[in-house]
Amino acid sequence: MDDNQAEDKPIFRRLYERVFPTVADFFGMLAEQSANAAETTRLLVEFMETGDVTVSQKVRDDEHEADRIKAANLSVLSDAFSTPVDREDLFRAITTLDDIVNYCKSTVVEMDMLGLQPDKHSLQIALHIREGTDALAKGFARLATDPAGAGLDANAARKAERTVEKSYRRAITELFQGDDYLNMFKRRETYRHLSNAADRVADAARALDNIVVKLC
Repeated sequence: MDDNQAEDKPIFRRLYERVFPTVADFFGMLAEQSANAAETTRLLVEFMETGDVTVSQKVRDDEHEADRIKAANLSVLSDAFSTPVDREDLFRAITTLDDIVNYCKSTVVEMDMLGLQPDKHSLQIALHIREGTDALAKGFARLATDPAGAGLDANAARKAERTVEKSYRRAITELFQGDDYLNMFKRRETYRHLSNAADRVADAARALDNIVVKLC
C-alpha cells in the first residue's frame, strides 16, 4: 500500500491499525511449507522407485523452493508485531520443515556423486518418511480449525519416524555382511541422510504438538 492509499483511510482506522496491527497468517504459512515438504518426499519416493535422474533433479529444484518459503516465513516472523503462539514454536516448525527437504536433496545428490542406484531399503525408508510428511501436512493444514486433530497427525508423524529407525537398523544389519566395504560405506551415507530426514520429521511433529498444546 502506498502513502496516498494510507492517507485515504479514516484517521480512526489508521490509529486502530497502529494499535492493533494485523496478525500474519502463520498457520496458513506453515500449511504451505509442510505441503511443500510432503511433495518433496513424494518425489523422493518416486526416485527410489525408478532411479530416474529427472526426478532426482526435481527433488533438487524443490529444495530451492523450500529455501524461498523458509526465508519468506522467517522474514514475516521477524517483522511480526504479535504471533498466535510462541515465536520459538513457529521458528522451530519453519526450520525443521525446511531441514526435511534439505536432507532429501542431500540423499539424491550423494547417490548421484557416489554412483548409487536406489535399493529396497532406501525405498522402504523413503516411503515411511513420506508417511510422516503427509501426516505433518495434514496436521498443519487443520491447525487453525481442528488443533486436537492436528495433535493426532503429529503422533502419526512421530510413529512414521520410529518406523524409519527400525527400517534403518535392518538396512545397516544387512548391509554389513560380506566384504564389499566400498559399497558398505557408500550405502551407509545414503541411509544416514534418510534417517536424518526422518529425525527432522519427528522434530517438526514436536513443534506441531507444542503449538497444539497452547491452542487447546
